[in-house]
Amino acid sequence: MTAVRLGSARGRKQKPTLQWTDRQFQTLLESLPAGAFTCDSDGLITSYNRRAVEFWGREPKLNDPMDRFCGSFKMFSSDGSPIRHDQCWMALALLNDKAYNGCEIIVERPDGQLLTGLAHANPIHDDSGKLVGAMNFLVDITDRKRAEAHEREADRSKDEFLATLSHELRNPLAPIRNAVRILQLKTSLSPESSWALEVVNRQMQQMTRLIDDLLDVSRITRNKFELRKATVELAEVVLVALETSRPLLEAAGHDLTVTVPPPPPIYLDADLTRLAQVLSNLLNNAAKYTEPGGRIWLTAERQGSDAVFRVRDTGIGIPPEMLTHIFDMFTKVDRSPERVQGGLGIGLTLVKRLVEMHGGTVEARSEGRGQGSEFIIRLPIVIEEFCPPNRLKKEAGPEGPTSSFRILLVEDNQDSAATLGLLLRLMGNDLRFAHDGFQAVNEASEFRPEVILLDIGLPRMDGYEVARAIRQKPWGRSVVLIAITGWGQEGDRLRSREAGFDHHLVKPVDPAGLMELLASLHVVAPGRSAGEPAPSA
Repeated sequence: MTAVRLGSARGRKQKPTLQWTDRQFQTLLESLPAGAFTCDSDGLITSYNRRAVEFWGREPKLNDPMDRFCGSFKMFSSDGSPIRHDQCWMALALLNDKAYNGCEIIVERPDGQLLTGLAHANPIHDDSGKLVGAMNFLVDITDRKRAEAHEREADRSKDEFLATLSHELRNPLAPIRNAVRILQLKTSLSPESSWALEVVNRQMQQMTRLIDDLLDVSRITRNKFELRKATVELAEVVLVALETSRPLLEAAGHDLTVTVPPPPPIYLDADLTRLAQVLSNLLNNAAKYTEPGGRIWLTAERQGSDAVFRVRDTGIGIPPEMLTHIFDMFTKVDRSPERVQGGLGIGLTLVKRLVEMHGGTVEARSEGRGQGSEFIIRLPIVIEEFCPPNRLKKEAGPEGPTSSFRILLVEDNQDSAATLGLLLRLMGNDLRFAHDGFQAVNEASEFRPEVILLDIGLPRMDGYEVARAIRQKPWGRSVVLIAITGWGQEGDRLRSREAGFDHHLVKPVDPAGLMELLASLHVVAPGRSAGEPAPSA
């Protein structure tokens, strides 16, 4: 172990110097939990401790111009750019007679190892106030930085896992949703079959919501989530939330009381879909954690410049010690086996994040176990002189909208292709199939479709490559390309747009929504004018 050597300026022209001769200071220097060294006013090292040597990876020479300002030959800033010795924090502290604390540096030791430290360089003055040197403390944060990098990598891996899990779960949900829609179009089902169909549909919707919630929380925690705000009416938010949660509330036989304020209408600057999702999550929680036949209240009112939403129930309640943690990720009040249907414990986390993104607050109240619970949301009101148009979509009738296009459906999942194909034919479309990328390009060249429904994850040639290949063809420039995929994050949508897709639908695709999209299209078949007959298949 290297002993501490306290420097002096012997042999040099006398000038004000920083000299330590007191052994108490030497002991103090060695007892510090960080590297420490001192320089005189010329930047020559006059003392250092063992931890500084360990950080530098070498023992510098005292009062030697080769070791001015620092005992390390190679230093870098946190972005990797090199730092000259006469620009290091110790040099700046001496040059400007100013303290530089908490400056992150990277040191390359002679053995090639990189260490990260926080430098705390502070000037030292004599009794007359004259600058005589400086002291630098080096706190080794290498392990912390490695842990942070590991955490970032773990977060990235988690996000990739969630995206992949979402994709894999959406694939089997797609044919289930298509099959449900096909059966819903039938009018000859028995009461038992109709009931079973509603059960399948309800559970499929719940699975889809769980997948969406997982991805939403992931996007919000990474600050990659954007709201699509507009002026929306408070009553409209309530209506959309009720439409989403009503099946679960009715299945549990709960008595729901809804109260909204009388005219004039109240307007919010909000993302209608996401704010309705907030209320729907709270209503779903109330339904899950309230015994069958319980009571639930949804109240909306104005208080000053705020709109206040309250969701109250007669359910299992929240223990006092849980109230401060109820919005934490994966927190669940009741983990008993009979409450396994309570979900993943992310719904309230999502509620809190979305409310805060809207500039509001949310709080939970309960008198304890068995005493029910209440969630209160406060959001700022927007004062508007006009009434914005109603943005609610009307549900399609049993038959749904119809279209008549030449459609190429490209899907490697046989069940998804068969069920979605049947729906498209029932709508009156002329349909062909392809099950891999190469087949898709060849089939499109022969069939000349007006619309291509194209899966992304295809064998031999993925959907992005197919889209780019089709767009390069003269007849492919006017084709409507619709991505149908399990990949639904913003980066996936951006990539599909860059590849030439016009629309991006996430599995399981809502059949009614797809029908509305197709019915809204006004396209001319590739390679021919409007009204010109299509080539024979």
